[in-house]
Amino acid sequence: MLQGSLVALITPMREDGAVDEKAFAEFVEWQIAEGTEGLVPVGTTGESPTLTHEEHKRVVEICVEVARGRVPVVAGTGSNSTAEAIDFTRHAKKAGADACLVVAPYYNKPTQEGLFLHYTAIADAVDLPIVLYNVPSRSVVDIAPDTMARLAKHPNIVGVKDATANLARPLHTRRGCGADFIQLTGEDHTAIAFNAAGGHGCISVTGNVAPRLCAEMQKAWRGGRVDEAIGIQDRLLPLHDALFSETSPGPVKYAASLLGHGTARCRLPLAPVAEATRARVREAMVGAGLLN
Repeated sequence: MLQGSLVALITPMREDGAVDEKAFAEFVEWQIAEGTEGLVPVGTTGESPTLTHEEHKRVVEICVEVARGRVPVVAGTGSNSTAEAIDFTRHAKKAGADACLVVAPYYNKPTQEGLFLHYTAIADAVDLPIVLYNVPSRSVVDIAPDTMARLAKHPNIVGVKDATANLARPLHTRRGCGADFIQLTGEDHTAIAFNAAGGHGCISVTGNVAPRLCAEMQKAWRGGRVDEAIGIQDRLLPLHDALFSETSPGPVKYAASLLGHGTARCRLPLAPVAEATRARVREAMVGAGLLN
C-alpha cells in the first residue's frame, strides 16, 4: 500500500538545460536514505511538460534502477492525449514501476464522461495500478467525486493524488470509493489535516529538500504521536510557504541546489526565481534546520 511520505521528485538539470542523470540517481539514493516512503518521478515537480518523451522515459528507468524495490516507484504517465498516456504507462510497467500517476487531461477540458473514458482506456490497456491525479488549479478540470467513485470500481484504479486543497473532498472520496481507496494529498500544507480526513499520506514537494522531516511527520501521525506530527508541521510551515511563493518547481529546485542536488535550472517557460524568493527560501531552510 502507498502511504506516508512520497516525494514528487525534481528532475535535476545541468546549466545547459540537459537532464543531469547522475545527479538524479544520487538524489533518488539520498531520498531513500532519508526515509522517503515512495518516489514519484516525472510529475509536475519533475517538469514533465518540458521533457521529451525519451527523457521522460529515461528518468523513470533511472528511478526504478536506483530504487531496486526498496520503496515503491509511482511513475508519472499522464498526458492530455489518451494514446500518449497509454504509451507512457506501458513504458512504466515495462521499466518496473510499481504504479503510475496519471494527471487529469489539461487544456482539452474534457467532460466528466470524457475523464471517465480517458482513465478507463488507460486502465484497460495496461495492467498497472493507477493513481489518479486531480489538480484543478493546473488542469482546469476537476475529477468529481461521483466520477471518481465510478473509476474506483476498476481493479487497476487504486487511489488518487488530491491537489484540490479542499479538506471536504477526502471525506466524499472515502464515502464514494471506500476506505481502501488510497488517498494522498498533493498539498504539503494539508498533509496532516488530510490524513485526519481519511487520507493515507502526501505526495510532497517539500520532501525534495526535507525528506527526513516529512517522513518523520507522517510516521508520527501513523503512530498516534499527534503532538510530534503537529510540531514538525509547524516547523515546516514557513518552508511550505516559501516553496510555493512562485510557480513550482522553481523555488524547490533552488532549495535543492543549496543542498548540492543539481542546479536551480528549470526549462522555459519557467523563469529563474526572483532574488526575493531566493532569500525567502534560504531563510525558511535555515529556520527548518536544513541549512546553517
